[in-house]
Amino acid sequence: MATTTQVKNYLAYWFQLGKQVVTDDGRTHYRPETVIAGDRFSPAFEACWTEILQTAGKGCHLEGTDQTIDELLSSKWDVINCARCDMLVPTPEVALEPVLCPCNDLPSWPNEELPKPRLPVDSQRQLSAMSARLSSSFSEGPLDG
Repeated sequence: MATTTQVKNYLAYWFQLGKQVVTDDGRTHYRPETVIAGDRFSPAFEACWTEILQTAGKGCHLEGTDQTIDELLSSKWDVINCARCDMLVPTPEVALEPVLCPCNDLPSWPNEELPKPRLPVDSQRQLSAMSARLSSSFSEGPLDG
């Protein structure tokens, strides 16, 4: 079962590659200009996600896919990494037939020469953790050889 966070991350990745969430009637398109703002998601992405959740994702889907967001948030779907491009892709909990990854209609993807879409990273926390590890390894003293 896909968690709300997994579905949010799934949309974040695909928004970074230019995909958009479209309502079934085609009247509304969601695609924030920016997805990442430093160590968190951008306010534009958070507002877009909130708007999608206000309808519980009913009647809207990621461009190039058939599953609605509310289906992905149900217990029938999981979000895993695509075998072709390593991006997040929905898969049925009981996989009876293959589901196409949204990368299917991106002719230039995967492109190993470009950075892959990512999630926000708290750089300060990462650097602090590395510093703590280095400090503890130096405080243990030199290795005897």
